[in-house]
Amino acid sequence: MPEKEFVISPSQGVDVRLDVFLRTRLTGFSRAQIQRLVEDGKVRVDGSEKKPSYKLRDRERVHVSYSLSRPKILLPEDLTLDVIHADDHLVVVNKPTGMVVHPGARQNSGTLVNALLFRFPELAHVGPEDKPGIVHRLDKETSGVILVARTPAAHRNLQLQFKTRTVTKLYIGLVWGRVSKAEGKISWAIGRHVKHGGRMSVKSRKLRLAETRFKVMKRFRELTLLEIQPVTGRTHQIRVHLSASGHPIVGDSRYGRRKSKLKSPRLFLHAHRISMKHPYSGERVQYTAPLPDDLSFFLAKLEDIGEESSPA
Repeated sequence: MPEKEFVISPSQGVDVRLDVFLRTRLTGFSRAQIQRLVEDGKVRVDGSEKKPSYKLRDRERVHVSYSLSRPKILLPEDLTLDVIHADDHLVVVNKPTGMVVHPGARQNSGTLVNALLFRFPELAHVGPEDKPGIVHRLDKETSGVILVARTPAAHRNLQLQFKTRTVTKLYIGLVWGRVSKAEGKISWAIGRHVKHGGRMSVKSRKLRLAETRFKVMKRFRELTLLEIQPVTGRTHQIRVHLSASGHPIVGDSRYGRRKSKLKSPRLFLHAHRISMKHPYSGERVQYTAPLPDDLSFFLAKLEDIGEESSPA
């Protein structure tokens, strides 16, 4: 992988944003692509990861590892799309499990963005060119409700709402073990795993504050069904927090494998409900995606085999 290093000086880079500085030094990359390099840990300043907005200082060394391969043009694809709501400003989709939200290094087709561009071609001009319309994400394995901005103004509005945490997201998750408290919160900071960069962990050199709240919906002998509210929006936050607390999500092969005769059809995590101010009217709105059949059938199976225990 090609690498470059720059030394900051008073005439070149001091007090300049990291992403702005790199935009002038790396030819053929858009600002959005450079921000992605920074966010993915491909850029280090004196050996440490920084935010795209970091202001550079005199004599700092900026080291960049990047691929010369250019991003492919995003193509619309006629894929099945479960649209919960659509108006002139906003699209709300019930994303199925197994679908990646937007193209990346490993996948350039079959994503939610490809499907959205076919149905709503104007999204090509909304937001970053590599993830048009997208204001938040769900993991590939996670199903459920996701918001998509249909205009630049809506995109800015929704991004601000996420930043100021006025968007409320509720998930349904099934976890291993019996959670004793009826409700609670997990406030451990998380960051990139020290050895496995593709994973997140509560043990990291660069931790960021994270908070997840939960309520017990139903208890089983080996499992607990939870309503989960992530207050912050860190990568894999829910999965990392629950795994670190000793109650990993059922079906999570990355953060919580457990040996058991009970086999979940997949990661039992579903984005059930989201509420926020409509980006145009300002009215508080709410959208819901019902629990998918595969997860509903698994819960019914637990009750059929006598797994149900005392109520919450």
